Amino acid sequence: MSPPAERLPLFPLAVVLLPGTALPLHIFEPRYRRMVADALAGSREFGLVYLPPGRRDDEVPGGWPLTVARIEEHEPLPDGRSNILVRGMRRVALSAFVADDAPYRVGTVTDAPDLPGSGEPLEPLAAQAPQLFARVAAAARAVADDPVPAPPLPADAALLAYAIAAAVDLDPEARHRLLATRDPGERLALVLGLLTPVAADLERRAAVHARSRTNGHGPH
Repeated sequence: MSPPAERLPLFPLAVVLLPGTALPLHIFEPRYRRMVADALAGSREFGLVYLPPGRRDDEVPGGWPLTVARIEEHEPLPDGRSNILVRGMRRVALSAFVADDAPYRVGTVTDAPDLPGSGEPLEPLAAQAPQLFARVAAAARAVADDPVPAPPLPADAALLAYAIAAAVDLDPEARHRLLATRDPGERLALVLGLLTPVAADLERRAAVHARSRTNGHGPH
């Protein structure tokens, strides 16, 4: 039996919201001001749809993975614009766009939960991923002279890849591949594959940066 479809307002953007992570948004278009007002009056939820550059929102195919966003904070501005903070609640798949009187897109979606692991073992990867993330975070902060500590990671291994991807500079296509991956072990393997070369490069740059700060200074 197919899962029941849910009707949701849809917000197509060139960004990816991952489950369990937060994203600030600035709302300025009139149709999306209306969408936010309607969401606040109801469930506070809408679907955030990743829209690749060059693709129209009506070209998003059925089955496209997206994230249900819940408005956690809302800051209205005097001219009608607003700032909101949303959190990714769960992954769903687009069933179809539907006709609606609203000025924004509306569609039906179905739940797309994780599937039982079929490939990569989860536990060893869940142990490796935080260690690699710590290396990347430490090197990135050293390069930027940033004293702010890295954000904490969730204990839930199924959310670990999402949290790491949200905290590092991955392009939207890579984040959307992670969103589409329904095996938590495979998702962590993808993150490890993406971050391993990044860690080595950042550590090299951090070492160069540290040496450059001592240039012209002899021993005291």
